[in-house]
Amino acid sequence: MYEKKIRLKIRRLPEDLRREVLDYIESLLKKYKGKEIGTRKFKFDWEGGLSEIREKFTSVELQHKSLEWR
Repeated sequence: MYEKKIRLKIRRLPEDLRREVLDYIESLLKKYKGKEIGTRKFKFDWEGGLSEIREKFTSVELQHKSLEWR
C-alpha cells in the first residue's frame, strides 16, 4: 500500500537525499531486527493474578479501584 507512495516520493529526491533515505531505512531494519513489527500477540501471563481476592471484590469494584489508583 505505502510502497508505491514511497517509491514515487523517493524518485523526486536528489541523489544525496536518496542515500539518506536508504541509510534511515537500514537503521530502522537494524533497530527492529528480529522483531516482527505489528505482529506481537497479547500475552495473558497476568491472567489469574487477582484470583485470591475474587470473593472480596466484583469486577466492577476492581475497575473503580483501578481508576482511584491512577
